[in-house]
Amino acid sequence: MTEDRTSDAAPADPPPLGGHHPERDAVAARADGFVAELRDWLRIPSISADPAHHGDVGRSADWLAEALRRDGWPTVEVWADGPALPAVYACWPAADPAAPTVLVYGHHDVQPADPLDAWHHPPFEPTVLGDELHGRGASDDKGQVAMHLLGVRAHLAATGAGAPAVTIKLLVEGEEETGSPNLKSLLADHTDELDCELIVFTDTPLFHRDAPTVCTGQRGVIAAEVVFSGGEIDVHSGRVGGGVPNPATALARLVAALHDEHGRVRLPGFYADVRPPTDAERASYAALPFDEAAWLADTAGGARATVGEAGWTTLERVWVRPTAEVNGLHAGYTGPGVKTIVPADATAKLSFRLVPDQRPELIGAALREFVAEHTPHGILAEVRLRGDGVPPYAVDVEHPANRAVQEALADAFDQPIRFSRTGGSGPAALLHAALGVPIVYFGATLPDDRIHAPNERVVLPVLLRGAEAAAGLWRRLASRTERGQ
Repeated sequence: MTEDRTSDAAPADPPPLGGHHPERDAVAARADGFVAELRDWLRIPSISADPAHHGDVGRSADWLAEALRRDGWPTVEVWADGPALPAVYACWPAADPAAPTVLVYGHHDVQPADPLDAWHHPPFEPTVLGDELHGRGASDDKGQVAMHLLGVRAHLAATGAGAPAVTIKLLVEGEEETGSPNLKSLLADHTDELDCELIVFTDTPLFHRDAPTVCTGQRGVIAAEVVFSGGEIDVHSGRVGGGVPNPATALARLVAALHDEHGRVRLPGFYADVRPPTDAERASYAALPFDEAAWLADTAGGARATVGEAGWTTLERVWVRPTAEVNGLHAGYTGPGVKTIVPADATAKLSFRLVPDQRPELIGAALREFVAEHTPHGILAEVRLRGDGVPPYAVDVEHPANRAVQEALADAFDQPIRFSRTGGSGPAALLHAALGVPIVYFGATLPDDRIHAPNERVVLPVLLRGAEAAAGLWRRLASRTERGQ
């Protein structure tokens, strides 16, 4: 297998727009039943972060397994015999034994719904409002997994076949919202069952309802805590202030030193392995209808200005450039009123979003070096890395399977499909490393679906177009996917 790399060559013109397709009729005929079925699944509060809901994660897996069996999938299994919360595996072999095998990845666990009083409707009582379905998991990621079930039904109906054009495997894990802590061991335990030529990763959004895109990459992430300690206890600021180091002041200086005046991260060697986007990708991003003011008001949570690394647009900063962010600061007294102390310690929570070909372990080592350089005399420093981090992943935009996704989306949405990436992170690189095959991204949700937040929703017409695209994708991949590409 050759390593996936982006190419400097400009992409070919978008494929010709499709007209009417039998997949569209097949999806439309099944739309009402699909929405009712999805609402039924969304009622299960499969919150992986809360041990009180781990039983619900199991119920969610059982629900999905039963839905797959009703659809006729020949092999359906719930993997619940290890430390991981239950995952669902399914396989539907192609009629042609020489057809390629494609693994669809998604997850059925969901984020906690807090704060409950911010929801307009109860999070686990899914509600249809116009063309939107509201409920926790509607977009992330039960809606997108269900989209693929509908896509397979529509593919079989449109082709009149009893089996799909490619062998389709499905892996739907139950721990993605807690960082997939057991996915590596799950993949190692089931390598034979998951053997494939290509992975379709279904947990990313389109750019905009009126400007759908094919995602070509996710950033990685590594998180850490930096703790500065001065003395053993908080002390009176009048008696000792000005005479001993203040951990809060020292940590504030370290945090201020994270970036230079051009917005670049100052960890040693931070940019040494960064793979920049191609000129073609940057041109595609520039052509997207990006409303910065609307983005600030909505996606950016009402932020008042854009800032970041000089020389890059806002979309590029959040898609293809690495970052350092302060996620939290704590030191001394934070209650009401005044307490005049020099705190004994101070803590900063940091996270770094990474891009290809950065490696989390190297960034963690660079952080330790940076902290050592910025720890003043009299302060003890501790760097606590939170796990191994998540590596970044990006697919070559010219990869035949990526082109197949682009064509399928173009036919379903009746317009050209440009490229995008997503600034968030996921286990794509882990899947790639474990199974040794390329990954393409296939999503049909929107950035403003309020995932991980109150009032999560999915736009049903967009999701149904996604199911249509999924139905058309399998016949395209049948002739394009080869092992080792």
